[in-house]
Amino acid sequence: MSSLSQNFIRDKFADYYKQHSTSILPPSSLERREFGFFLLEKRVMLRHKGFRDVDGLRSLLCTVVPSDVYYSSAYYERPEEEMKAKGWLGADLIFDIDADHIPTPCATVHDIWVCTGCGASGRGVSPQKCPTCGKGKFKEKTWPCEVCLEAAKAEAIKLIDVLTEDFGFSSEVLTVAFSGHRGYHVHVESEAVRGLDSLARKEIVDYVMGIGLEAEFHGLGKSATSDRRVSGPDLNDRGWRGRVAKGTYDFLLTASKEDLIKTGLKTQHINPLIKHREALLKSWNLKGPWGVVKGISPETWRKIAQYGVEKQSVKIDTVVTPDINRLIRLSNSLHGKTGLKKIEFPITGIEDFDPLKSAVAFKEGEITVLVSEAPQFRVEDEIYGPFERQKVELPTAAALMLLCKGVAKVVQ
Repeated sequence: MSSLSQNFIRDKFADYYKQHSTSILPPSSLERREFGFFLLEKRVMLRHKGFRDVDGLRSLLCTVVPSDVYYSSAYYERPEEEMKAKGWLGADLIFDIDADHIPTPCATVHDIWVCTGCGASGRGVSPQKCPTCGKGKFKEKTWPCEVCLEAAKAEAIKLIDVLTEDFGFSSEVLTVAFSGHRGYHVHVESEAVRGLDSLARKEIVDYVMGIGLEAEFHGLGKSATSDRRVSGPDLNDRGWRGRVAKGTYDFLLTASKEDLIKTGLKTQHINPLIKHREALLKSWNLKGPWGVVKGISPETWRKIAQYGVEKQSVKIDTVVTPDINRLIRLSNSLHGKTGLKKIEFPITGIEDFDPLKSAVAFKEGEITVLVSEAPQFRVEDEIYGPFERQKVELPTAAALMLLCKGVAKVVQ
């Protein structure tokens, strides 16, 4: 990145933290948290910082002007010490949902990987090994497109449902936030989870994702009156029993013939399922889809139900939640990859939340940039791009996204 572009980013980030320092709200128990700052110029993390009050935090933000700001999900006796000497007191339960972990068809349109070994590149998810040189390290450029953001939001909504309905957490201990890039964070701040170790948190991950879950152990089996008839969980059942039923129901109502083929079903089973969609729809008010279509064996239903489990499982970052020392992005701070804010809001507001409007930090000014390559993207109500090797004048927020992504440079 040119020094001119880097200085522009730093100046804009500095302006934001000076003008909006009071919007930087501290996490609870501020004095027990560790803070980390990713430095713009040196591209290194400044860690093990602690603060007695929010004024100290806000002051350092204006002085250091980091690209990214983090605080620990953990509470410590001595936050500024090295890890072994901190004195762990507990940690909030954190979930990270990122479009990187959700298969979306648009990835092949806007995501690019570049091999650090030979420079070979491609679109979509990076391969295990470079097809040219065989090495396995890549630089990736991913974009917060609307399809990806909606997919991440859908997973966040599923997660909130699991946490409230299955685990019984109230809205008072749950918060949801847009990360500022391509996903959402969900926090559980409660004494009930604070002391959980990594293994216990991993068990929660397994439950949320339905890992190892077999539908036949959650109410799906042969009818007591016939070996060829199926009984299954009720749509109103609690926990994974009800989720197996709902996932199966939702899958059958939307599945194409190709989707059903992927489950390993035979044609003589697929055609009746498609033909009787109306009957499946009516089953919502009864006991679910089990037994609605004649001639479907218990073995076939098990295959279908496993796809139901997949639809109900929540795609989260499996590394984040078990980590009892995790650093999490600070609310209302800027994201170094987009220039957008991390925005926290009540769980009831997620359905209508528009990150590409609400998270925009810079509302004024324009800047001319030279764009190497960028897909079409939206900021607020305007659509920009696609761009390829062209000079263009853009509003500050749109230009910053391209500069932060490293696909543009400031033109004097």
